[in-house]
Amino acid sequence: MKILITGTAGFIGSTLAIKLLERGDEIIGVDNLNDYYDVSLKEARLARCQAFDNFTDVRLSIEDKDGMAALFEQHKPQRVVNLAAQAGVRYSLINPHAYIDANIQGFINILEGCRHHEVENLVYASSSSVYGANTAMPFSVHNNVDHPVSLYAASKKANELMAHTYSHLFNVPTTGLRFFTVYGPWGRPDMALFIFTKKILAGEPIDVFNYGNHRRDFTYIDDIVEGVIRTLDTIATENSEWSGDAPDPATSRSPYRIYNIGSNNPVELLRYIEVLEDCLGKKAEKNLLPLQPGDVPDTYADVDALVKDVDYRPSTPIETGVANFVRWYKDFYQID
Repeated sequence: MKILITGTAGFIGSTLAIKLLERGDEIIGVDNLNDYYDVSLKEARLARCQAFDNFTDVRLSIEDKDGMAALFEQHKPQRVVNLAAQAGVRYSLINPHAYIDANIQGFINILEGCRHHEVENLVYASSSSVYGANTAMPFSVHNNVDHPVSLYAASKKANELMAHTYSHLFNVPTTGLRFFTVYGPWGRPDMALFIFTKKILAGEPIDVFNYGNHRRDFTYIDDIVEGVIRTLDTIATENSEWSGDAPDPATSRSPYRIYNIGSNNPVELLRYIEVLEDCLGKKAEKNLLPLQPGDVPDTYADVDALVKDVDYRPSTPIETGVANFVRWYKDFYQID
């Protein structure tokens, strides 16, 4: 297939692109290589994709309305995966406008491209952060999520609402994926595992928020990518049993679906740090701090819908995933 992937210099985007390139799909990769974090890491990820003849590299911001319209017109992708976004809960407290530009304006440009070029399937990244103030565990896609606690979360919830509108009005099949704390090789430098590894190896203290007591459904990158591919290959359909009297947020009378992709196995942050210490062979000096604004205490994914519809359940244990990350980190940064 000819597949447009946005965010191909990103953590998830580059890993997904390589998997699809390896199976023979033609990939149109879009990224603007912004400087939110180390551009050289983004370039290194992208270089892996550029090694394939079936990869087309496009440097473009998804918020560029005319640029995105021209891209769809030129390449006419059959399917689209939107992973480009301004990420990060904490950064949304500092630069909220970046989230409106990329996550709202950018996403409407994606939807318009899909609408006008009869794209067969749109899969897009949502986030576990949409659960916000919800405390009923595990988080279910069938639960209401109208109480976000960060602008990042609100922008991702908005994406789900926008997608439903286009599924309803224009019959564009859309699938939103709520990712749960993704980690692994080629990860993002602004995320905990990357920060902790760098500081522990340098002998510097690490900031441990909520005194290390919060739990996260840490999900390994390969598990995330497999979930994306399975939903990309399974076009969203209407739910004939959907009722406006008792509306199910995860489905619709339109071709619209929402799924969690998480390990379904929450781990305390302190345990995650212990595993990292074992892999590094070095103890961390912990600076214990209260929960940060915008963060939630716990995440825990109910993945029953994913299992039912695409027969997939993430399964990589943190011991394996963290060890793989540490191996990659030492190799990439040439640390003995």
